[in-house]
Amino acid sequence: MATTVFEYYHENRERFLQGLMNLVRIPSISALSEHKPDIRRAVEFLANELREMGMKNVEIIEGKENQNPLLYGEWLEAPGKPTMLLYGHYDVQPADPLDEWVSPPFEPAIRNDNLYARGAVDDKGQTYLLLKAVEGFLKTEGKLPINIKFLLEGEEEVGGEHIEEYVPAHPERLKADAALICDTEMFAPELPTITTGLRGLVYTELEARGAAHDLHSGSYGGVAPNPFQALAEMINNLKGPDGKIRIPGFYKRVKKPSAKESAAWARLPFNEKEFLRKEIGASALTGEKGYSVLERIWARPTLEIHGFRGGFTGEGAKTVIPAVGVAKISMRLVPDMDPKEVIRQYTTYVKKITPKGIKTSVRVISSAPASVVSTESRWITAAAQAMEQLFKNKTVYIRSGGSIPIVGIFQKNLKIPSVMMGFGLPDDNLHAPNEKFYLPNFYRGIEAVGRYLELLGQ
Repeated sequence: MATTVFEYYHENRERFLQGLMNLVRIPSISALSEHKPDIRRAVEFLANELREMGMKNVEIIEGKENQNPLLYGEWLEAPGKPTMLLYGHYDVQPADPLDEWVSPPFEPAIRNDNLYARGAVDDKGQTYLLLKAVEGFLKTEGKLPINIKFLLEGEEEVGGEHIEEYVPAHPERLKADAALICDTEMFAPELPTITTGLRGLVYTELEARGAAHDLHSGSYGGVAPNPFQALAEMINNLKGPDGKIRIPGFYKRVKKPSAKESAAWARLPFNEKEFLRKEIGASALTGEKGYSVLERIWARPTLEIHGFRGGFTGEGAKTVIPAVGVAKISMRLVPDMDPKEVIRQYTTYVKKITPKGIKTSVRVISSAPASVVSTESRWITAAAQAMEQLFKNKTVYIRSGGSIPIVGIFQKNLKIPSVMMGFGLPDDNLHAPNEKFYLPNFYRGIEAVGRYLELLGQ
């Protein structure tokens, strides 16, 4: 019988692993409507875990007809102690292309101390370790060092509409001193890392319309406006070959990192050639001149094209001039950039560069501001201390080029900072085939979060 919480963590590792494997077997893909039953299975699985752990007032929170449920649970029996809001998401990305997976994406496999499955690290594995860290205290001591609230969602990979509506409508229920999020990665193996900044995001669909219907290129080519030609010209005007974004006013609010932060990044164990070979797999890196790779990823805004829709893309030939073409375009934002202002700038410029004979429209799919948390915060320093004790190495602070919209939502509506303790690794293949979670980090992550809760309770 385990006598301490950390003995409990060690003695139950195999059970924790089996629980995670059961969770990742559920194909809770939020982007595909046919997986709605799997979304339900996943949230019910986690609700049962919270109840069995001993969390109180566990509730599956239903949204509108097309929204995926949220999951809430609380334990508030530590008077005078801080309250932490623990966040994670149980939905996952689609697994395509399936033929690139070594083992099936929803049949978890262990190879070389890694658990391979869709959602293993993003974010089922890192969400599950939060649950197990809390469970350890409830099962061994019958209480927690601090007050805890869980808020888990099933739409993070598709924009998070439900949670975006729920948080501002329930500030009292979600009231906390800080949030804890495990949905980021370590800078390098064995190097404990806390992410203190995230880029924001504006994700759009740019639609171009030409003729009233598809046309035969033999009969009308040369005179009919072509939406795909128009999109190509417009995209060329949005960003130049030098990596500079050409939208007027786009850079006016870009805030540079501090000299101290830049100096800390320069000391990180980063090898540009290794990064290019192992993580990018291309012949060269691109982007703005005059900035380091880490600056370009963490502290500079971007504009990227993600896909095109329309026309003929099937096998063989069909000489059609499409009536409609759609491009998916996103912009990553850095501190002080306002998503609403960027949307206005982008939409205005799109209208200006629309070619003759074409009508364009912009649909904003999602948006979120960038965020930065001070490394001097007590919530951050305690997290750094906990990670150092588990990984036996000094914690480093980084930013992330990605976006976690909930961080901005918590900051805006609950007025709380988010502590981002990540246990993934750079080669975990997030959103790609053969996603994995390094199991020693799964186990150490449980202990690091447990130690963090202890430190906050002292």
